[in-house]
Amino acid sequence: MNSIRRFAAVALVLSATVGTVALAQDVPGHPRVNEVNQRLDNQQNRVNNGVAHGTVNGKQAARDEARDARIAKRESVDEAKHNGHLTKKEQKNLNKAENRNSRDIRRQKAH
Repeated sequence: MNSIRRFAAVALVLSATVGTVALAQDVPGHPRVNEVNQRLDNQQNRVNNGVAHGTVNGKQAARDEARDARIAKRESVDEAKHNGHLTKKEQKNLNKAENRNSRDIRRQKAH
């Protein structure tokens, strides 16, 4: 039964990751956008590794992926307002959200 749960958790994380990555695409030459996207990718990798190693359960992974998806959605909305660019204030706000999510990922892996 445990292997079924692990498989379901991995499947959930992978499906959420694909959806989030589709929202956040790198635009060459736009460092603020690329930085935010790189951080989202790094956090997704951390969650996926946690699930693979058993330090993060499916419920935690789903919550983290949902947070990343919301950040990516906010980024897409902000980019749409400025022809594919992010303002410094928008980048700062997105980074704050990513910092909160990163702290939560680190805390849950410690337990």
